[in-house]
Amino acid sequence: MLSLSSKRILALLLFLGAGGCEGDPTDIALDSKYQSLHRLDSLNLLLYTVLLTATVLTVWTFKHRRLRFLHETGLAVIYGLIVGAIIRYGYSFSSSIEKLQVVPADPLDSNRTIPPDLLWINMQENISGTVKNKTFAYWFRGEIYKQDSEIDKKATFDPEIFFNIILPPIIFYAGYSLKRKYFFRNLGAILMFALIGTTVSSFVIGTLMYAFLKLIPNFSTSFTFLDTLYFGALISPTDPLTIISIFNDLHVDVNLYALVFGESVLNDAVAIVLSGAIQNYGERYATKGSSAFEAAAFFQALGDFVGIFSLSLFIGATMGCTTALMTKYTRVRDFPLLESALFVLMSYSTFLIAEASDLTGVVAVLFCGICQAHYTYNNLSTDSRQRTKQLFELLNFLAENFIFCYIGVSMFTFPKHHFDLGFVVSGFLCALLGRAANVYPLSFLLNLGRKPKIPMNFQHMLFFAGLRGAMSFALAIRNTVSEARQAMLTTTSLIVILTVIFQGGMASQFLSWFNIPTGVDEEVEALPRNGVRSDGYRP
Repeated sequence: MLSLSSKRILALLLFLGAGGCEGDPTDIALDSKYQSLHRLDSLNLLLYTVLLTATVLTVWTFKHRRLRFLHETGLAVIYGLIVGAIIRYGYSFSSSIEKLQVVPADPLDSNRTIPPDLLWINMQENISGTVKNKTFAYWFRGEIYKQDSEIDKKATFDPEIFFNIILPPIIFYAGYSLKRKYFFRNLGAILMFALIGTTVSSFVIGTLMYAFLKLIPNFSTSFTFLDTLYFGALISPTDPLTIISIFNDLHVDVNLYALVFGESVLNDAVAIVLSGAIQNYGERYATKGSSAFEAAAFFQALGDFVGIFSLSLFIGATMGCTTALMTKYTRVRDFPLLESALFVLMSYSTFLIAEASDLTGVVAVLFCGICQAHYTYNNLSTDSRQRTKQLFELLNFLAENFIFCYIGVSMFTFPKHHFDLGFVVSGFLCALLGRAANVYPLSFLLNLGRKPKIPMNFQHMLFFAGLRGAMSFALAIRNTVSEARQAMLTTTSLIVILTVIFQGGMASQFLSWFNIPTGVDEEVEALPRNGVRSDGYRP
């Protein structure tokens, strides 16, 4: 059975409506089909618009009444779960989307290990009694598990939308809104947690998951070590939105803020490059046809990791500096609207250049944002400074909450979930152990030469601030063809939902339990720094 998304089946609808059925086609019938598809797409967008509106209104109520037991991201997830359940079990929507069953003309196609990217279907089109031979092309969408997959079309988006549309403004804003003074003051610790810590966490999670799954009797899904290692890479990055928002509201110590925010910003980039390196190793490993460890493939994958990260960083920094030079040595600031448009287009093109070059757009746009904040921002006109800050803050808020809404909705509507209790329990436990392996050993090593040292209560907060979020979900949903990847998506979604709701909701309580001072002025640091008070510089 071949089922295609509404965007990709228009050619098939033209055939079915025009000549595939008995009788002559009419423009009225075709218009009706277009209108039905348009109505379905509008319903999808309206659904998430209503969810975001409800989230905004509820957040306003919580802030007005000074309630902190649930954050906006947790609200977005809960609303998504409620609406997803309603769509799945209590709502029906009929459309004129039709399906056509096809079989391969070549029997050898049944021996393929992976599905084809395109299908070319030769059909005859009957228009007013004239028969014409035509060939229609269809993109691969995925395997069909249920006959009534209409729910899939109601609230499911192409995973590439997350990478190409949703993630870039989130990552760019993380770099553009960076508090540079405290970020660079704690740069050594941030790089240690983000680069080494994320890598260590990935390998710890992957190794423990593989060991646990081998110990589970009659485990239903077959996982290789590379599968569990990939899961470790995608579940290791932390999401800063919930914790950082609470830190801002409560005015937590600036050094703790910098550690949490800086690590969360960079480990997203590290995770996506690391997961790509693991995939590259898997491809080279498979071509060897050996079950032993392949040293050459490993070092090539390590080279991929370093090379892709470095080149992506270079592209981001280059585009940021280029924008700074353009705004400094031209009079574009005389037209603030054009200046702002140039700023946005140059920043977004950074992501696209990196992706088109087979690099990582997330890394490129992150460091582009850092360079834009450090260099370009000072060259902008007053109007453009205010406009760009507010624009990317708004885009970040909407994009983040949209993803969390979608995570909740997709738990019920996405048809490619695979719930395996053993994998879910192992995933939760290993994610905690991997986070602990990141925070505590590296904090011990950093404290050997760091001033000020990272106290134990700060380390505990770093551990509990390890919420999973947008990047983990985006990496998990990008490929759900195999049963193993479907189990990863389900487990990742559950981990994101529970950490955001419970850990995010208890962030204020954690700060109280660990005796971390709040209400601290930005000029005053809780950690002593050789008895010298920080200066009055503000980024």
